[in-house]
Amino acid sequence: MNTAASTVLNGNGTQEQRRVLAATLVGTTIEWYDFFVYAQATGLVFGPAFFAPIEKQNPGLAQVLSFATIGISFLFRPLGAAVSGHLGDRFGRRGVLIFTLILMGLATALIGLLPTYAQIGAWAPMLLITLRVLQGISAGGEWGGAALMSVETAPGNKRSLFGCAPQIGTPLGLIISTGVLWILTATLGRQAMAEWGWRLPFLFSIVLIVIGMIIRRTLEESPVFEALRARREQSSAPLAEVLSHHGGKVLSAALIFMANNAVGYILIAFFISYGQKTLHMPPSQMLLIGTLSAVGWFFFTLLGGWLGDRLGRVRTFQIGYGLMTLWTIPMWFLIDTGNPALFLFAALVLTAALGLSYGPQAALYAEMFPARVRYSGVSVGYALGAILGGAFAPAIAQWLITSSGKSWMIGVYLAALSLVSLITVSRVKEAKTADFEVS
Repeated sequence: MNTAASTVLNGNGTQEQRRVLAATLVGTTIEWYDFFVYAQATGLVFGPAFFAPIEKQNPGLAQVLSFATIGISFLFRPLGAAVSGHLGDRFGRRGVLIFTLILMGLATALIGLLPTYAQIGAWAPMLLITLRVLQGISAGGEWGGAALMSVETAPGNKRSLFGCAPQIGTPLGLIISTGVLWILTATLGRQAMAEWGWRLPFLFSIVLIVIGMIIRRTLEESPVFEALRARREQSSAPLAEVLSHHGGKVLSAALIFMANNAVGYILIAFFISYGQKTLHMPPSQMLLIGTLSAVGWFFFTLLGGWLGDRLGRVRTFQIGYGLMTLWTIPMWFLIDTGNPALFLFAALVLTAALGLSYGPQAALYAEMFPARVRYSGVSVGYALGAILGGAFAPAIAQWLITSSGKSWMIGVYLAALSLVSLITVSRVKEAKTADFEVS
């Protein structure tokens, strides 16, 4: 084992560890900013902009279709996970992370330049979906690499805390995206945002990508991967190996993430739209609630990472998913009051459940797979979990509202997913510190 790997695995802090944490945090924040700007725009402007004929005849259906474009990209996450996982296990984590950041940034910026249905007809939604697919491929490869860089560079007794660096990039991306939309809506007004202002958050992605590239280019390769390279133990076909020998673990990883991702996308993409269009709350008020909720998610994710090293990954997940199972139904009765304070309270309690079932995820996943196929295993498990969970959660929620008229039915759907994830994570045998080297 080389010197760098020994330093990290023995738990001695280094400047490189801090650099890795900064790079994974900044990179995933930018990636999820891009992803969330899209998710929130679907609830606010994409229906009339890209599905205009349907919007005129059936606004509810147009909104369902708009939310469905979120899910389309998830179907391509496994492709991104498979390609990035294969390359990451064969050639290293660093280069893949740079590629995924560029791909996400270009796709996001181009969405900001797209003509609408009124300008080019059916080509508009087709081009939108194409760019959304590219976002999905990028997201499928991004998380696994960022998670492994942070966990594999961590001291043995702080893997969960280090591993939450890419995790808190999710709420930070949400804070920035919602905050940008809030500022623009308050400054430009609702009409200008619907006509052209929605493009600005997508174009702003170019600036963030340049910042992320500068930071990520300073990274060294993961010490665990370098140790593998020195011992020449890279798998020649990591994806095939992980599916043939670790398929059960991949499925477990998917089911563990399923509920968190579904509930997360209800918070990200559905709450703001529901508050505006169903409860008739002001857009700026809903965006402020979204921003404050993201702040709560950030702190509870940090808490989840910290507790993961003290209570254990599985126990922290159990607390989060237990709360989620109990809260996802009653919270709707607070939300439906239309009272901003009660709406915010409902969302903040939900973020506690999200954070505790998200903070220790990177460490738990990394410990489930051998190092030689780890990138493939965690990436594919994460991508499949996103398909089962968040891919069509906003569209399903909108359909449940449209068909039943009862918001608490969404809670039943989310509680069922939470119970499945809770049972699955409870069956995982948690790895010991000594088990996580380059086995």
